[in-house]
Amino acid sequence: NALIAEGGQATTDLLQRPEVKAVASRLLVNGMFSTTKGANGVQINGIDPEQEALVTKLPERVTHGTYFEGNKRNPILIGESLAEKIGLQRVDEAGNVSYNLRKRVVLTFQIPGGETQAAQFRIVGTFKSLNSKVDETQVYVKRSDLAALMGTGEKVHEIALILEDQELSEDSPFFQWVQATHPDLMVENWKDLAPDLKLVDESFAVSLTIFMAIIMLALLFGIVNTMIMAILERTREMGMLMSIGMNRIQVFLMIMLETIFLTLVGAPIGILTALGLISYFGNVGIDISAFAEGGAAMGVASTAYTYLEPSAYVLITIMVFITALIASIFPARRALKLNPAEAVRAI
Repeated sequence: NALIAEGGQATTDLLQRPEVKAVASRLLVNGMFSTTKGANGVQINGIDPEQEALVTKLPERVTHGTYFEGNKRNPILIGESLAEKIGLQRVDEAGNVSYNLRKRVVLTFQIPGGETQAAQFRIVGTFKSLNSKVDETQVYVKRSDLAALMGTGEKVHEIALILEDQELSEDSPFFQWVQATHPDLMVENWKDLAPDLKLVDESFAVSLTIFMAIIMLALLFGIVNTMIMAILERTREMGMLMSIGMNRIQVFLMIMLETIFLTLVGAPIGILTALGLISYFGNVGIDISAFAEGGAAMGVASTAYTYLEPSAYVLITIMVFITALIASIFPARRALKLNPAEAVRAI
């Protein structure tokens, strides 16, 4: 990756923008993680601990040890999978898992100019992310320590952002401002960085549309069936109403209004029930640990938290009312075909 010459200034400029919630600048280099147990290829992430905590919430992933606390020289944070691979994991007779921290390791990497640099780091903690591959191939050190070894100063390889708005489209004012202010930067959103997750997201959107269409179709047939049964059970009543002067338009409107009132009662109950369940499982989560082993390779957590955009509730409510109105047309037309004289004599 190319170095950003004025990483510190770019970070300061981005933090001043109202669209930006948090910023984390990083120094990245591929290297070799070596211990007496062997060696493993890793990506070394030089981070500012305070910045990174705001963007990725890395401290919450720390399972053993500490998160760069104190002023210890050359601390390093490694994943549980890597710690297990190099033999740091210990299991006592009771089955409790612990890790032999404070062990020294050697990181070997190339600095700008092509020279090889090696330095000792001391393990201060382990972390467990949502992705088992990340736990095995990513290590975190202080950016200041890595920059001193590489001689890069304030230069960084990438700057990660969290925006107030989740979407960053190429025609957004913020995107255009970044391109105009820092033309040497390549700006990418999460869809550019993770095209596989973009494909999953788009596929899920298509599946959700199909699923909603099936639900609305079932709702349509349910309403049609309910209203036809109501008409059949009240055939004599409708025949009498038509006999004493109720015209066809009034009969049609009566069936339509009954359907609307039925929807006005059912729709709010359904929406409020869905809102309560989504809010509950959004806080508690749904255990999907049965799929956790396969999902961990794709960065999927063992607990799923439900969430639905507020605009989706409005859209679903509108769709329900439109479906109800369409469904009421057929029963209403059936009621219009009743012969008053025959309807009155119906059993």
